[in-house]
Amino acid sequence: MDAVWMLAAVLVLPLLLWTSSTFVFYFKKCFYVAYMMLLAVIAIPICILKSGGRDIENMRVIRFMVRHVKYFLGLRYQVIGWEHLQTDGPYVIISNHQSSLDVLGVMEILPDRCTMIAKKELIWAGTVGMICWLGGIVFINRQKTSDAKNVMSDAAKTMLADKIRLWVFPEGTRNQNGGLLPFKKGAFHLAIQAQVPIIPIVFSSYNNFYLRKEKEFKSGSITLKILPKIETKGLTVDDVTTLSEQSFGIMRSAFLEISGKTVQSNGPSSH
Repeated sequence: MDAVWMLAAVLVLPLLLWTSSTFVFYFKKCFYVAYMMLLAVIAIPICILKSGGRDIENMRVIRFMVRHVKYFLGLRYQVIGWEHLQTDGPYVIISNHQSSLDVLGVMEILPDRCTMIAKKELIWAGTVGMICWLGGIVFINRQKTSDAKNVMSDAAKTMLADKIRLWVFPEGTRNQNGGLLPFKKGAFHLAIQAQVPIIPIVFSSYNNFYLRKEKEFKSGSITLKILPKIETKGLTVDDVTTLSEQSFGIMRSAFLEISGKTVQSNGPSSH
């Protein structure tokens, strides 16, 4: 009887993958989550043996482990502006945030000695949370502004002391509405406090292959455009809003360009 059920599953699965876009959507999503957790199980002991615990150098291991996942999901990446990442010393990367798939794009171009700032809830995501912690990811509590500010302040000091780079999603949450959400100010306070440049990176729209509400997840191509760095030397807290609005403007223009569409503005920034 077990053999019959297994045979039925083997026969039905290709049929559902061929005929049902909704089934494909859930199949790919479940595969993605499960496979990333499996990769984390493998990476955790490697990172502990390599670095002895929490260390930003573990991001090299994570980057190596994750880069092939795109092929299983039928995704391809085109990178424009590689030369803008050839910057010595610490800096802050900012990019738009559309879904958990952004992780694959991050790992496609993640520089050495670079980690991310992420929501605190991620640390409880099983093996994925553990590998994030081992990779030196900085966790912030988005519900407590004072805590988030303290974490950002500590991160700025760490950037300078340890010569690291930090990747921040200034929208603060996932957004697949065809544009950019208003930017939070944390990344810009961070860059100005540390007096390090900002490197904007823009992911093209996923709407040509991934639509969460419509339950569609097809193969597709994503363009990553790395923009020229924005210097912050000499800037003060009074310049945060201007810096945020400048960054929003150039990133929104790049998003429209590489996504081949026109969208309504969501506004430059928020407090």
